[in-house]
Amino acid sequence: MVAAAKMMTAFPKRWQNDNVTAIEPKTTMEKPMKLRNKVILTVAVLALAACTNPNRFGGGGAGGIGAGNAGALGSVSDPTSIAYFQQTVGDRVLFVVDQSTLTAEARDVLTLQARWMLSNAEYTAVIEGHADEQGTRDYNLALGARRANAVQEFLVSQGVSNALLKTVTYGKERPIAICSDETCYTQNRRAVTVLAAGGIS
Repeated sequence: MVAAAKMMTAFPKRWQNDNVTAIEPKTTMEKPMKLRNKVILTVAVLALAACTNPNRFGGGGAGGIGAGNAGALGSVSDPTSIAYFQQTVGDRVLFVVDQSTLTAEARDVLTLQARWMLSNAEYTAVIEGHADEQGTRDYNLALGARRANAVQEFLVSQGVSNALLKTVTYGKERPIAICSDETCYTQNRRAVTVLAAGGIS
């Protein structure tokens, strides 16, 4: 308190407030702790805000990069719309653990996708490869790339022009189910065909 009183006398009278007493920190760690707590709180609020934003990945929500703009999706009852493709045809296929080989069910979905794309040639597609959270980041990025390529190769084998398709891998970076359990892992081991009208960017 003596130091505070000396500091108060060092300032001109107009800057002093007689009703205010200087409170020194109890410890030398108090100021850094307050700053650290503010930083942690700010980061937590920003992270929570990002989790509640369905368009945080450019409009794709949980499934893909082009799925968030409902107005552009069209109606589920319109067989030429993106919404019809996503919900009726099916925009994703699932994979077995550590595999990029297409299952019989995946081939059935991709056959429907190919038919739809051949009938609606004005659309292009980005095929997203995903993985579950198990394994390293690099391993899962490579696995996601193999899954996206497997889907692309199948669609091309069914007559879809390779010029209309592009692949991208997200590895384990964009899970749609978050938990350390097989029920979540199963949903995250996927490839998603994301449609867009016009050319591939």
